Amino acid sequence: MNICFLMYPWEEINPEKDSSLTLIHECAKRGHGVAICTPSNLTIRNSVTNAFCTIINRMEKVPSSYKTYYKKATVREEMLPLAGFDAIFMRANPPLDPLMLNFLDSVKDDVFIINSVQGMREANNKLYTAVFEDPNNEIIPVTHVSKNKNYLIKTIEESTSDKMILKPLNGYGGSGVILIEKSAMGNINSLLDFYISKSDGSSDYVILQEYIEGAEKGDVRILMLNGLPIGAMKRIPGDKDHRSNITAGGTVEKHRLTPAEKILCKKIGPKLVKDGLYFVGIDVINGKLVEVNVMSPGGITYINKVSKVRLQEKVIDFLESKVLEKNAAFRRMTDLKRRVEEA
Repeated sequence: MNICFLMYPWEEINPEKDSSLTLIHECAKRGHGVAICTPSNLTIRNSVTNAFCTIINRMEKVPSSYKTYYKKATVREEMLPLAGFDAIFMRANPPLDPLMLNFLDSVKDDVFIINSVQGMREANNKLYTAVFEDPNNEIIPVTHVSKNKNYLIKTIEESTSDKMILKPLNGYGGSGVILIEKSAMGNINSLLDFYISKSDGSSDYVILQEYIEGAEKGDVRILMLNGLPIGAMKRIPGDKDHRSNITAGGTVEKHRLTPAEKILCKKIGPKLVKDGLYFVGIDVINGKLVEVNVMSPGGITYINKVSKVRLQEKVIDFLESKVLEKNAAFRRMTDLKRRVEEA
């Protein structure tokens, strides 16, 4: 197989904790060809979608350690047609680049893409949690999204809780997530101005979300593959930050799914698969779904370490199976067409 990872530049990989590197390393160990390209390196030549790729040269013997592999790997640059790959693995960091998806539209029927182009369009922001039917807020916290400041202030005032979570609609990695309290209403007006108003006169949407009891103790990152959980970790906030994100100073510990988390995964799994969202990371607090991460879900290296597993093996097993399935369907259709042609 030949796999293109659509992601950040090779030289920006952090070999100590990069989930993408674990996946690339696993592909290389299995003898697959690997190339990476960034969204800005997509191009069209003679009406064919290409990419200026960084091709990772094959090794006679791939080191068992992905950190050693990264250190020893050599690369070369070449422009290649995207339709020539067997699979495209989306690992670009948020926010989503709509133009990137326009390029991928031209090859989505030829190449297996994880995650699907349409799925990423629908689920790349925090509004996606609203697609899961949950009228009684059993698995989704009460959520409000608006850019109307007066409405948001009224919502805060009418809340039965003294605490709520405020965050930008298109943030990621815990950026911009703050805890607000009614006792500090004097600051809310200026906070909303900061989050909503942009320097060019336009405005951004913000999310107000129910504060879930126990959030101060951290959240759970669950990695979902083909609609099923394959690994999880507990993320603990730092001493001076309410956010659990590792990029915000949080720490990680081993976690076994609770009954409530298993029910949550069972409820949302079929919808994820239906939308072509085969590999995602979900953030859960006290059994409630807070976010669905579909572009470049992280956590593989941390879960591997605390749980003594190798999640990348399951992910690449799945990728191989989907490519084989797609190729078998193509061969079958070609054979049927040939038989009709020869009749």
